[in-house]
Amino acid sequence: MSTATPQRHATVLNKVPEITVYFWIIKILCTSVGESFADYINETLGFGLGNTTILFALALAASLAAQSRTRRYTPWAYWLTVVLVSVEGTLLTDNLTDGRRVPLWISSTVFSALLATVFAAWYARERTLSIHAINTRSREGWYWLTVLVTFSLGTALGDWSVELTGWSPGASVLLPLALTAATLVAWKAGANAVLTFWIAYILTRPLGANIGDYLASDRSEGGLGLGTLWPSLAFLAAILLVVVYLSATKIDRIEKADTHTANEDILIPEKV
Repeated sequence: MSTATPQRHATVLNKVPEITVYFWIIKILCTSVGESFADYINETLGFGLGNTTILFALALAASLAAQSRTRRYTPWAYWLTVVLVSVEGTLLTDNLTDGRRVPLWISSTVFSALLATVFAAWYARERTLSIHAINTRSREGWYWLTVLVTFSLGTALGDWSVELTGWSPGASVLLPLALTAATLVAWKAGANAVLTFWIAYILTRPLGANIGDYLASDRSEGGLGLGTLWPSLAFLAAILLVVVYLSATKIDRIEKADTHTANEDILIPEKV
């Protein structure tokens, strides 16, 4: 892989949103949809795990193509892609767990190693892991690959924690919620911004998924018994409303990409 400097790549305006409270609200909603909607298509409609994976892989490819054609962050294109990545990332882990009977601890280990590899390759290529300067086609590609791996890793870790604790759907929300809160505290205390961002990105996956499971699971299992369809529709409607608001106000648009390479924007110092 070439190690050409980022300045040689075709530059576009920043392709990702500012990290605001709206970002995390939609992220958790997308994660809940990823869990509930995948289960609805796979189990309730009877598509089967393999067919559902192929269906959403095709939808994700189309969404990524639309996202790549935009010249700057466009809320509908960006968040549609996140929704579909959340579903596909969930399905990739489910295929290993349910289809191939791969133990969750192995899936968690493999996806952790894969994520570390992606970060290393991203840094080797770009010399930065800034989440505030996704302003080249190359960086956009690394960004979406990382997002996909984090969803698969978050799925594996979340399912593994439920397997280990044996907690009910309601109680299982508490662990990722507490860990996400701890990550927020660490960031407020001055921890590396990129590191805490991606840790929170991973943790909000089981958080949102466990919320979805709590809503969908039968009351006899400790859930609310709402099924998978209605929570999915409610979450999609909520995402749509927030995206419309963001599109109208543009409050999460980064007008200019941040091109500095201070330590808060990278996981590895520029000079080693």
